[in-house]
Amino acid sequence: MQIKRKQILKTFSPRNIFIAIVIGISVSFFNLYRKLNNEGTLSSLVDHFNHINPSWILLAVIVLFFRDSGYTYRIRNLTQKELSWSSSIYTILLWEFASAVTPSVVGGTAVAVFILTKEKIAFGKSLAYVMLTAILDNAYFIIAAPLILNFAPNFLFPTIDFIDFNLREIFWISYALILLYTLFMATGVLISPRAIKWIMVKICSIGFLKRWRPQAEEQGEEIIIASKELKGKGISYWTKAIGSTIYIWTARYLMLNCLLAAFNSSMNFDQHMTAFGNQIIMWIAQLLSPTPGSGGFAEIYFNSFFGEFLKIDGLEDTVGLMWRFFTSYLYLIIGAIVLRKWIRRVFFGNRKLIRFKS
Repeated sequence: MQIKRKQILKTFSPRNIFIAIVIGISVSFFNLYRKLNNEGTLSSLVDHFNHINPSWILLAVIVLFFRDSGYTYRIRNLTQKELSWSSSIYTILLWEFASAVTPSVVGGTAVAVFILTKEKIAFGKSLAYVMLTAILDNAYFIIAAPLILNFAPNFLFPTIDFIDFNLREIFWISYALILLYTLFMATGVLISPRAIKWIMVKICSIGFLKRWRPQAEEQGEEIIIASKELKGKGISYWTKAIGSTIYIWTARYLMLNCLLAAFNSSMNFDQHMTAFGNQIIMWIAQLLSPTPGSGGFAEIYFNSFFGEFLKIDGLEDTVGLMWRFFTSYLYLIIGAIVLRKWIRRVFFGNRKLIRFKS
């Protein structure tokens, strides 16, 4: 993995932040404008906002705080406390920032490794910790998705407006790719890294794939390095890693349940379970999104998956914007603020930074 300072910092450029926000907000406002085509709809929407339950909004913020605390706890424990609490907070905020400005199909892996190395974690360890978080996060969905499909009440794959594809097919394609990738990486990092490298190199020795053989050899070596760093970890290490992963993603999804309940006080337990399950399915489906932070796709998916809980036209768009603010736009804002201070700290030893250009 070639970690080039200039390329990584370019990821955090104002242009990428602007694109990520504009795409999502534009889609939401377009949908809202399309639905608010008469005075009756607008008045119903305004009236519904007058009856919002602020307690559920507050609870959503609290759950969001606990989720980020879980992320901070996990990265500090994965690094075996080599990261201080403050460094752990910086790492998580900037990692979330990177995820919000890069397409879901790309992810923020290289950026995360870069951040950890600048926090004085050795490259091999940084690579191992980032790979492990990816494996743990993906494992959550690999296990949770089938359970949701079998046990969540009233679950269905909705029809997506304006897009001509079968969501069920998109979901299973994404699920299969996640499953194969996770099994491959887990085998390499945790079981037999040299065998995985051999397979990668052999595959890339075939005719038209030869051009990628150098990258296969490089990535194979990275897997070997990461595997060495994770050997010999005790039961406590793995228990904390797995437990914190379950906690993080459960809290992430409960936050949206709180937002939905704020606008629909009549939601029952079965509906909450369905909403929770929908989020897992939606997350897997939108992994194929080519836009920064799944901008545009996330808003369209939200309307289709959660419109049933918000019966008034336009309400799903406004709640969707709130959801995207809590899960994406907020980290773009915080990341932009934190980034300057972090760069000054890791590159200039806290000296005054006169000007920064991405």
